[in-house]
Amino acid sequence: MQKITYFHMNDCPYCVQADKVIAELIAEHPDWAAVEFEKIDERERPDIADRYDYYANPSMFLGKEKLYEAHLFETEAECRGHVEEVFRRALAE
Repeated sequence: MQKITYFHMNDCPYCVQADKVIAELIAEHPDWAAVEFEKIDERERPDIADRYDYYANPSMFLGKEKLYEAHLFETEAECRGHVEEVFRRALAE
């Protein structure tokens, strides 16, 4: 299983939404807690963020493959679907 590289910003409402969804999914599927997230605030670590191809936060990568990138006006249900797929892909690796 590979770790997920998760780009975020602390004051981003979509990132707060993704964090909530991650916590809910782990509560529903305790074995998913084994998935490691390397959470990187892009403002604190632009040297790392600049090496990845994304525009919006939150964005999640498995290796260099982008699995999820939020979009403007994304609903919690949309976020949940994407993050659930991120977990599934990470667990399949």
